[in-house]
Amino acid sequence: MLAAGYNTGRTCGVLIVSGERCCIETTERKKARKAVRPSLGRTGERLAAEQLVRGGYRILEHNFRCRCGEIDLVAEDGHDLVFVEVKTRRGDAYGRPEEAVTVRKGRKIVQVATCYLDLHACSERSWRIDVVAVQLSTSGKLEEIRIYQHAVTGDL
Repeated sequence: MLAAGYNTGRTCGVLIVSGERCCIETTERKKARKAVRPSLGRTGERLAAEQLVRGGYRILEHNFRCRCGEIDLVAEDGHDLVFVEVKTRRGDAYGRPEEAVTVRKGRKIVQVATCYLDLHACSERSWRIDVVAVQLSTSGKLEEIRIYQHAVTGDL
């Protein structure tokens, strides 16, 4: 027997399958689950920016967006313009944060960096792409921040 209630977004709908009741996830619960990722990302970006500043970088922009995509941080390190991709993980169930920067993601970062250089008329300036890996414990406490300079090259 299959009967379905509906999800109003406030109360739980009911789904009866083979005589058993189970709760359908509400819209609020789905939103709350999805909200964890952006807040985790923002936390990682904040921690990464703080670490970079301690290391002598100067942060120019947070979350630069253009038609090509987005880059988490744009900074200066000495004479270099640095585009920074921040990856944050809570625990290690899905691997290390830096492992999420794939070749495809690297190509996208190069596109966004090129777009930034064109928009700011600084294409002759020396630049690089760094990756910052922010590792948190499963409870959300900072364990380690790793900075990989020149992590992505333009010849992908």
